[in-house]
Amino acid sequence: MQKIKISVVSYLNSKPFINGLQHSALIGKIDLQLDIPSVCAQKLLDGQVDIGLVPVAVLPLLKEKYIISDYCIGAVGKVASVMLYSDVPLNEISNVLLDYQSRTSVTLVKVLADNFWQIKPKWTSAKADFENEINGATAAVIIGDRTFGIENKYKFSYDLAEEWQKFTGLPFVFACWVSNKQLPPIFISEFNAALKNGLDSRPELIKELQDSKKYPTNIDVYLNQNIDYDYDTAKKQALELFLSYMGNPEQ
Repeated sequence: MQKIKISVVSYLNSKPFINGLQHSALIGKIDLQLDIPSVCAQKLLDGQVDIGLVPVAVLPLLKEKYIISDYCIGAVGKVASVMLYSDVPLNEISNVLLDYQSRTSVTLVKVLADNFWQIKPKWTSAKADFENEINGATAAVIIGDRTFGIENKYKFSYDLAEEWQKFTGLPFVFACWVSNKQLPPIFISEFNAALKNGLDSRPELIKELQDSKKYPTNIDVYLNQNIDYDYDTAKKQALELFLSYMGNPEQ
């Protein structure tokens, strides 16, 4: 049987999913690939993988798509790892560097700027080490593990999930499990069971990660409170609203 190829975001927030899959009976049936979000998205678009934990901004670009899980990477309020950093307040920002690792966060900051913050900065695609270019009226969107340990480095910080909730009253979905083809129901059932086991095993995973001292952040709070993994009714509503903003020509 040909292995089902899966691309997973390699950030801390997806560690429970990765752990669940790696310790499941599925591991012999899948080819598990760890990537940054933009690569996950591109692999699914190009048909290099069958399933991706992909930024939701890629959904309109997929010719065929199926959200196959009741789990996602989401947040209700502060997510703590999708941030806009600046040395000036929002109304003084003239240029925003956009994280090259992201699709959804880049779209989200534009939606917030146009519809909530009412600002019109220049948008600049960033390259590696762009974090060092934040100064004056130049701000930057930084996502994922690179936000850990820099909470107090800049004068102003805006949590994009928290700002979205202020704007809409809804949670936010950053990434969900999507296939680009129909998969056997039994596989999808086993896949979701593996994800659930990974989430249920967070206490052991958190202890292991804390002992490794790899992450300069409160892993317990981050994985249990900042990240909300349930793809529930409110998040489905939020995703539908976000995708409708993506359809706005001004975006």
